[in-house]
Amino acid sequence: MFRKLLTFDEAQETIRKRFRPKPLGTEKIPLLEAHGRVLAEDVTSGLDVPPFNRSTVDGYAVIAEDTFGANEKNPVRLVVCGMVNTGESPTVMMTNGRTFEIVTGAPMPKGADAVVMVEDTEREGNRLSISNPVAKDENFMKAGSDIKKGQTVLRTGAILAAREIGVLAAVGRATPRVYLVPRVAVLSTGGEITQPGKRLPAGRIYDVNAYSLCAAVTESGGNPIHYGVVRDNRVALEMALGGALASADAVVTSGGVSVGPRDLVPQTVGSLGKPGVVFSGVAIKPGKPITFAVVDGKPVFSLPGHPASALLVFHLFARPVVCGMAGRKAMKDPKVRAVAGMRMFPAKGRRTFVMVALRKDKQGRSVADPVEPGASGAITTLAKADGFVELAEDVQFVDEGEEVAVSLFKSLR
Repeated sequence: MFRKLLTFDEAQETIRKRFRPKPLGTEKIPLLEAHGRVLAEDVTSGLDVPPFNRSTVDGYAVIAEDTFGANEKNPVRLVVCGMVNTGESPTVMMTNGRTFEIVTGAPMPKGADAVVMVEDTEREGNRLSISNPVAKDENFMKAGSDIKKGQTVLRTGAILAAREIGVLAAVGRATPRVYLVPRVAVLSTGGEITQPGKRLPAGRIYDVNAYSLCAAVTESGGNPIHYGVVRDNRVALEMALGGALASADAVVTSGGVSVGPRDLVPQTVGSLGKPGVVFSGVAIKPGKPITFAVVDGKPVFSLPGHPASALLVFHLFARPVVCGMAGRKAMKDPKVRAVAGMRMFPAKGRRTFVMVALRKDKQGRSVADPVEPGASGAITTLAKADGFVELAEDVQFVDEGEEVAVSLFKSLR
């Protein structure tokens, strides 16, 4: 194992060549269940929004020219001929000298081209005095001024959040077509792992990876299936991995990928189907032992057991695949410029990812301070870090005060 390490770039390119992620299909779902899903169709409005001329204030619908010249000393006087409420469809025709009381959201009477706010009027019976003139088209929305009939309002690939769901509701789309959510089995290996919530025996640790990786799958657009902890035993691993591959569209494991006598995951995965293990070992730090396999058309990512390493390697390699299977566009890490708070050294011959925390110095510059150098196994490394600095294989070091690019942890925090 690890006789030939792929470079970081070679590993990413190999994954792209051996497994091209694509959506698994589509379905129509109720709008109330659509939050977070990925739209699988362009949505074109079948109506104008609003579908009628709509008052935006409480007041009186008028013909604007009837109000010209009005002021407090010489108000314009009109005859109130009725009232228009929301949900009504007025059939009356407005003529000069007349007005209709109207509430916010109600349709405008035919012939009316403005609304006078109630604050600018005084009323006695059916006589209305207007002390402030309005211009044509004032205080109402024209039909189609928000969305026009035939307009494409959302495109395929849009992630449906609150605003997008509001747009779908506005055009009457009750059951949008969305991509299926890929099911991703997540399991941990190791005899020392205990599920959170249970008593922690001596020599054991709680399972961090399964829970952080399940969250990372969700953030990538997948549906995590928690398979719990599997013993470092070939038969147990074969059963668990076989079940995971049968019930899920992709599998993510953690632990059991190094070179120890109980690191059985690569060999086990490689025996479950074709083509099996594609590569095992990448020249990166942290995360060198990562193994990638394809088993009968399904991707399997076997990650290191160290929590921070596992989550970072998922972010670098597995996340793009899960996103692609979910129909999501590739997510790029937002980057900021900063200066190194101290000298940073890469591992010899390996692409190195240095976790950093950001702060401002007295000059107002962003400073990237390495977080607990060498403690790649600590989950608190990621909890404390704002992002990472990527150091290429041929870089000797980054000196203190040198400018660096910090990739921010948007979906790992």
